[in-house]
Amino acid sequence: MGRFYITTPIYYTNDAPHVGSAYSTVNADALARWHRLLGDEVKFLTGTDEHGQKVSDAAKKQGHEPQEWTDRTSARFREAWDALNIDYDDFIRTTEPRHHESVQKFLGAIYENGYIYKDVYQGLYCVSCEDYYTLDASVDGKCPIHGSALTEMQEENWFFKLSAFEDRLLEYYTDHPEFVTPETKRNEAYSFIKGGLRDISITRTSISWGVKVPWDEEHVFYVWYDALINYLTAIGYGRDDEEVAKWWPYSNHLIGKEIIRFHCVWWPAMCMAAGLEPPSHVHVHGWLLIGGQKLSKTMAAEGGVKLTDIAPMELINEYGVDPVRYYLLRETSLGNDGEFSLEGVTHRYNTDLANNLGNLVARVCTVVANKCEGRGPSPESNSSLRAQAESAIEANIEGWTRFNPQSALEATWSLIGATNAYLEAHAPWKMEPGEALDTVMGDALEAIRLVSILASPAMPGVCEEIWRRIGLAGTPTDAAFAESRVWGQYRGEGIIEKGAPLFPRISSER
Repeated sequence: MGRFYITTPIYYTNDAPHVGSAYSTVNADALARWHRLLGDEVKFLTGTDEHGQKVSDAAKKQGHEPQEWTDRTSARFREAWDALNIDYDDFIRTTEPRHHESVQKFLGAIYENGYIYKDVYQGLYCVSCEDYYTLDASVDGKCPIHGSALTEMQEENWFFKLSAFEDRLLEYYTDHPEFVTPETKRNEAYSFIKGGLRDISITRTSISWGVKVPWDEEHVFYVWYDALINYLTAIGYGRDDEEVAKWWPYSNHLIGKEIIRFHCVWWPAMCMAAGLEPPSHVHVHGWLLIGGQKLSKTMAAEGGVKLTDIAPMELINEYGVDPVRYYLLRETSLGNDGEFSLEGVTHRYNTDLANNLGNLVARVCTVVANKCEGRGPSPESNSSLRAQAESAIEANIEGWTRFNPQSALEATWSLIGATNAYLEAHAPWKMEPGEALDTVMGDALEAIRLVSILASPAMPGVCEEIWRRIGLAGTPTDAAFAESRVWGQYRGEGIIEKGAPLFPRISSER
């Protein structure tokens, strides 16, 4: 038994959640569920980022005060995550008093350690990114991510001495090769550091919607420095040293690639400056793309992709909760860009879920109900399915450990495929009741039992229903994984239930 502290990015409250933010959150949730299945002590954090000019501008545009606006929008994220069956342990809002306290103490420590000084900033700024860009880093004077015009800014700011940590960061990357994954993203961050670091502005006087700087109350902290500290706020930084010591060495940040500099360069340097070890691991995932373009609120605002067409709630209403979760986990390796389409969701639903998993459960339950008096027989210890099951289990352990739900689910579906092939080879629907039939059905039920356990981080609701239908008490996650993973444990406590189709086919024309 170990510990696992997993965090999502915290999401801007300038607009409602969309499937891009759902992608990060579902993956983090599934990783948390996997570690709970292993018996690890888990803390799963998500939340909303509520300060900064972008949020303030959105509130003003809608005719609201920032706090009223963030209260409304943060609630929409909670609603979306509840609908997606996201089982978080803490939902943080950066407007909470506990966060203001942690931010002031953390950045106060950096100030007292001599790594913050006052100067004048002049340069280009993107409101959508809440980030500064040099002219060289821009694209014809526009933001390289959002394509919007950059604003020329000049104001007196407090600066963080990021340049002082260049050598220490390079050494840390060398000593901790798994700090950032996948390797391509690690190399990107390492190259950025090796190219030379400049000191960065961390406060604003042009806006008031933020955390006050304790040593200079005319300033508020720039939203990114406020936001990053949420990961420490949630474990009691500045309030409970024992909780910080308990969780911080096991911290895992799951982020999108557009914020790699903040999390893989600025954030570890800030931790060092405050006298704290950097987070233990950052996993960087790619973007969901539509027609080759990144999903973002900015595109919708500029007349591009309409996010109301791909809001999580609409997907759930169309496909169901677990099929949406499955698609987001299975379609793309967590590290690469992925193409999102409704056609893709429908295809995964009809092939992987309806044809493969749903059909397997339906025909096994039907045969047992009709020919075994509704009672599931026990499996054979030397079944030909055993090796396939054990291979799938090992592949799941490797996949989830390496933040690759896609490969774990591929292995689970290979077991589903092998079980369907096993049934086709033996055709139990043609067999007469007796020992031979019991052997085939017992083996198939044992494979389904293991599939229910392995797929439970992705589809918790469906797997509980399958568990119930095959006559088992409790849920797939009740027993310790070290015990439940062993082949041969199926013992049906109840009557097998045929039930309605788990995944009624969806027309591709819908």
